[in-house]
Amino acid sequence: MALSSDSSSPSTLEWKFSQIFGENLPGEDVQDIDIISAVEFDKKGDFLAVGDRGGRVVIFENKAGNHDLLDHTSRSELERLDLVVPQHPEFHYKTEFQSHEPEFDYLKSTEIEEKINEVQWCAMPNGSLFILSANDKTIKLWKVKDHKVKKVKEMNVSPFVSSENSLMAESSFINGKHKPNFANGYFLEWTENVANSMSTSHSRHDKVPCSADATPAKCRKLYAHAHDFNINSISMNSDGETFLSGDDLRINLWNLEVSNQCFNIIDTKPESMEDLTEVITAAEFHPFHCNLLAYSSSRGFIRVVDMRQSALCDHNAMIWKDVESHGPKSFFTEIIASISDLNFANDGRHILSRDYMNLKLWDMHMDARPVATYRIHEQLRPKLFDLYNNDAIFDKFDCCLSGDGLHFATGSYKFVFLPEVLMHLCCLPTFLCFYSL
Repeated sequence: MALSSDSSSPSTLEWKFSQIFGENLPGEDVQDIDIISAVEFDKKGDFLAVGDRGGRVVIFENKAGNHDLLDHTSRSELERLDLVVPQHPEFHYKTEFQSHEPEFDYLKSTEIEEKINEVQWCAMPNGSLFILSANDKTIKLWKVKDHKVKKVKEMNVSPFVSSENSLMAESSFINGKHKPNFANGYFLEWTENVANSMSTSHSRHDKVPCSADATPAKCRKLYAHAHDFNINSISMNSDGETFLSGDDLRINLWNLEVSNQCFNIIDTKPESMEDLTEVITAAEFHPFHCNLLAYSSSRGFIRVVDMRQSALCDHNAMIWKDVESHGPKSFFTEIIASISDLNFANDGRHILSRDYMNLKLWDMHMDARPVATYRIHEQLRPKLFDLYNNDAIFDKFDCCLSGDGLHFATGSYKFVFLPEVLMHLCCLPTFLCFYSL
């Protein structure tokens, strides 16, 4: 998704849809590895991380506004300076790195593709950028380096001779005092080398690279071999030290500093797989209560658990399911009830969830029903049989909230305009619908 402002009117936004970086030429085929698969802002909204199916992570930085000045300046001082802060963010390319490579599991004889499923920003100690990235089986912790080119002001042209002696040798050579003091002519050869070094010193200044490591990011930790099924969620805890990773049947708790051990806090795998009735579809930590987390299931349940109750969180603190929004029960009722994504609002009280047909906002103080339901593509309800035949009914759509909790977005199909929403965007093959509360 690309956003740009019209130069004629600063308040006018031009929305464009793109699942790849750059512009495509007419008739140019889009490579599968270039398609974007994960997007995540940091908490302040200053950085944007984007992962693609080729295993790459690209980071953008918001260059609009004086963020450091705004954070460390008093209100009275800001009023005196009368700063003009841009209304819209301007994200510029910062860096990119190859996070995952294709692998092969020889025990199960399966290929593990490099596609990035999830990216998550971590706490930023001392201003450093840390980010978690995950494919189907492996999670990596990356430290992104901030490159600052160092300008060379002075350089010693010879490590063995001081600059004063070099100038003396050069002047002696120019004045004709170049007769060798030794039979082998070493003095003449040495002075010629010094003269050549002095004449090319400016060009050598231009070729001096940054003394920092050329690698834009470094993998600090690798968390692997903990999931039998594909990872569908990772979420940082508010304590800044732990994070969770979830697959279809289990949710594990990790410590950022410990990569060879994790704790299984939720296990829904039955003794016999024939008794399996639902799978975990998404999981997320509470924004400021480090002991609470929520996860959704394919049967339309949202469960909130408290890790203080027991080591294995097999008892739910809260559980929600909306049984009224799916209409008369049919063969497709349970399929479209599956929740594909959920997110906590920053206030810690509301949860946004997305199933195939609806976007729902839940209040943690009201477990009877959602406080708001937004029907995304109700026009597809009569065509559920056709969607089932071509497997489109199993498509997954994400959802997200803005930092102020007043706007949220989700996806759908084609260029469809929903008149009941205040602000939205529709694009192909999946679009973002923006809603205002």
